[in-house]
Formats: sequence, structure tokens, C-alpha cells
Amino acid sequence: MTIKVTADLHKCEGIGMCETQADDFFRVGDDGFVELLSSEVPDGERSYVRAAVESCPVSALRLVES
Repeated sequence: MTIKVTADLHKCEGIGMCETQADDFFRVGDDGFVELLSSEVPDGERSYVRAAVESCPVSALRLVES
């Protein structure tokens, strides 16, 4: 099973909690919106990325299983 992270840029407010939690996967760009540095989440990084997704105060991030 593959886990991917997605970002809803309409919800993103650029607060940066995701970047603080998982800077290998997220960065707040110069435009103030999150950039996904990698959308596929390896098995060993899932808990790390899940914590970042859950830390988003506006729920702009999601983990999707495929």
C-alpha cells in the first residue's frame, strides 16, 4: 500500500507547522503556501509525516492510501 500526502492550497494559511514537524516533506514557499517536497511517504517516515499532517491547524493536509 502506498501512502501519499496531499495539500489543499485553498485552505493553507502558510503557518508552517508542517514544515516544523517534517521539513523533508514540506516547505512554506515565498508565496506563503505549503510546497510538497515529496508526495509519496515511505514506510519508515509515516509516523513522522502523520504528526505533521495532524499538526496543521487549518486541516489543509491529508494522507491518502492508494
